[in-house]
Amino acid sequence: VQLQASGGGLVEAGGSLGLSCAASGRASSNYDMGWFRQAPGKEREFVSVSRWWGGTDYADIVKGRFTIARDNAKNAVYLQMDSLLLEDTAVYYCAASPFRIGTSATTVHYWGQGTLVTVSS
Repeated sequence: VQLQASGGGLVEAGGSLGLSCAASGRASSNYDMGWFRQAPGKEREFVSVSRWWGGTDYADIVKGRFTIARDNAKNAVYLQMDSLLLEDTAVYYCAASPFRIGTSATTVHYWGQGTLVTVSS
């Protein structure tokens, strides 16, 4: 499975930004797909996941501000980020796994290349 993320950029605090991730190479409808992020000097952390069966999970720090969605027909997963904070600045990585994605990056089997999100004051 190859993952291609897009949509990062520069946004002011309080603004919104949407990320997209397209999967290729294998149908991903029975995969968990989601997002992690990594800020400078920090470990990669869980953001959100869309379960293959339709459920979703979010990190507490983004709950209520971020929304994950997927389109199985397009093998794609999306992340809508609203009310962005300075601390949301990070490289965002698309993730996929044929098994359950947990909060640890070790549960991810496939990674996208990352897209930078910069939130300015």
